[in-house]
Amino acid sequence: MRPEKASIVEDLVSRFQKSPFLIITDYHGLKVDQFSDLRTKLAGVGARYTVVKNTFLNRASREMGYPDLTDSTSGQTAIVTGDKDVSAAAKVLRAFAADSKKLAVKAGVVDSSLFTDKQIDALADLPSKEVLQSQLLGLLQTPAAQLLRTINEPARSVASLLQAYVEKQGAPAEAAPAEAAPAEAAAA
Repeated sequence: MRPEKASIVEDLVSRFQKSPFLIITDYHGLKVDQFSDLRTKLAGVGARYTVVKNTFLNRASREMGYPDLTDSTSGQTAIVTGDKDVSAAAKVLRAFAADSKKLAVKAGVVDSSLFTDKQIDALADLPSKEVLQSQLLGLLQTPAAQLLRTINEPARSVASLLQAYVEKQGAPAEAAPAEAAPAEAAAA
């Protein structure tokens, strides 16, 4: 292989190592302005959209130990890689494909597992990583909050009971001990 071709494959391998996902698309029929618009939208979610030659993509994926992608690498191929959330990139691709009717997701690789186009579309239905993290944090905090309420409940109940008793007696809580002291002195 010529040095410039080897350099392209090395660059792809480097990008794959930095990215937790790879999405393969067919961009046949997209115009330059549409292509530019898609790149801008993907950049907004931390992803890059790059046209690649199928042979380079297959070599780089073999070097990475990815599953065989030869079935997904025919025609005009572009890839999406990123450093953030795969579901955000999948959402952008789905929305763009619905608008343009020309973009098609072929397959993807997430954590070295091959995903079909339908599975990539299912990833677009997931909430973003930040939303999932906040939901998980909420689930983790719920038992602790319930435990704290359970621990505090007896003390709160005793305080409520004492307050009700004092209100029923009709005397302020501070006056009751002062009245008890003269009564003890008179008895003595």
